[in-house]
Amino acid sequence: MSMNKTFDRPTIIHFNKIGNSSIGFISIAENSILPFDIKRVYWTYFTPQDVIRGHHAHKDLQQILFAVNGSIEVELITKEKETLKFNLSNPSEGLYLPPMCWRTLQFSHSAVLLCLASEEYTESDYIRSKEEFLKLIA
Repeated sequence: MSMNKTFDRPTIIHFNKIGNSSIGFISIAENSILPFDIKRVYWTYFTPQDVIRGHHAHKDLQQILFAVNGSIEVELITKEKETLKFNLSNPSEGLYLPPMCWRTLQFSHSAVLLCLASEEYTESDYIRSKEEFLKLIA
C-alpha cells in the first residue's frame, strides 16, 4: 500500500526531470508521490486545434493531466465555483484534478495529453451536462 500525497484542489505537480539537452530527459511518476494509485492510463492525440474537448466532470475520479508534447489549455470550474485556467506545456509537470471539476481542454497543433486516472472507466462516474454539474455544486 502506498503513502499517497493528498490534494483538495487542482494543483500543478512538479516531477523530477533526469537528463540533459544533449541526450534528452525522463520524468517518473511513482505511486508514492502521487495523490492516488494509478488504475488507468490513457492518451489523446491528433486533436485539431479548433476543437474544444472535455465538457464533463467526474463524481469520484481523480486525474493527473500531462502535455507530453505541445501545449494544452485547461479551463476548470471547481466544486467551490472557482474558474481556473492552466497552460500545460512542460512534460515534467502534471495537473492534478480532484473529483467534481468541470473541464474543457484546447490542444495546440500536435499536442499529446497523457492522463493518469485513479479508477478504471465507469460511465456512471461522468457528469456530461454542465447544467447538471452547476446544480450539483450550487
